[in-house]
Amino acid sequence: MSGPIHVPHTPQPPNLATTRLSSYIAPMANLIDNTSRSAASEARAARHPEKQKRADTPVLRKPDWIRVKAPVGKVFSQTQKIVKDGGLVTVCEEAGCPNIGECWEQKHATFMILGDTCTRACSFCNVKTGLPAAVDTDEPRRVAEAVAQMGLNHVVITSVDRDDLDDGGAQHFVDVIEAIRAATPATTIEILTPDFLRKPGAAEAVIDARPDVFNHNLETVPRLYLSIRPGARYYHSLRLLERVKERDPAQFTKSGIMVGLGESKEEVMQVMDDMRSAGIDFLTIGQYLQPTRKHAAVDRFVHPDEFKAYETIARAKGFLMVSATPLTRSSHHAGDDFAKLRAAREQMMARG
Repeated sequence: MSGPIHVPHTPQPPNLATTRLSSYIAPMANLIDNTSRSAASEARAARHPEKQKRADTPVLRKPDWIRVKAPVGKVFSQTQKIVKDGGLVTVCEEAGCPNIGECWEQKHATFMILGDTCTRACSFCNVKTGLPAAVDTDEPRRVAEAVAQMGLNHVVITSVDRDDLDDGGAQHFVDVIEAIRAATPATTIEILTPDFLRKPGAAEAVIDARPDVFNHNLETVPRLYLSIRPGARYYHSLRLLERVKERDPAQFTKSGIMVGLGESKEEVMQVMDDMRSAGIDFLTIGQYLQPTRKHAAVDRFVHPDEFKAYETIARAKGFLMVSATPLTRSSHHAGDDFAKLRAAREQMMARG
């Protein structure tokens, strides 16, 4: 009796309709992921070439009070179009401001003049560093036109540091202020300037253009300047703001610092005292947020209750206006805050 017939097994090609796709998808996903990471790394290197040899810093997980909504909406898109069509630069985009969605949806934008490339290399800042292009002499007209198109009652103008220019870009600030005043005389103007370090006469030229608010940020406490703001000098920045008051007492002055960089509460209070000695009217305090792993690390996320305590202390020290929250930035709610600042001065003068 013969045994069962054995049919040899012949391997069949895979059926793509039934074969698991993970073995095909995974390598492709890794390829896309690695490509995107490489592109992001190259973009960061191009933006901050001076930081590429630094070791990566740790990135702390953001608490719930730091989270913001993604920028969307019709008005946001309209603001974006006005900025783009005018060939303009905003610090909202260049510095990666977390409030861009809220501000642009309200047609608030902080224009950054004198290009998008800074001659300094602060370890906290996301603005591109390198050798800037020549000054665009048509920029004042385009900024003024954008201000008119957006119907701004209050505008904030800032700039990169331009150590390559003899006046640090002071005359360009003057030209922008004059162009806005000619186009929309009712618009109040707030400027956020660089420090004009080693630029004799530059600050005076900008002060004499009579912006409504002269802002220059101290950024951090003196002890941290060497690591956070190495190209600047704390007492020079303080003196700059003091000169504004000496030259034009009617001009409002404003300055801000970041917390979460390793400063102590006592150091923050000392900065407040220094600011008040320089006659500064308006103080802003916000949480430092780390742009990339090559930037200074966040030491800690300061709780909102601590910001409230700083605001209480600052008001007790005599500031006319204080904005202290995790998401506070120099130009955040600038128009509303200017109205409050002016009202606070009027109340103070009425009291005698």
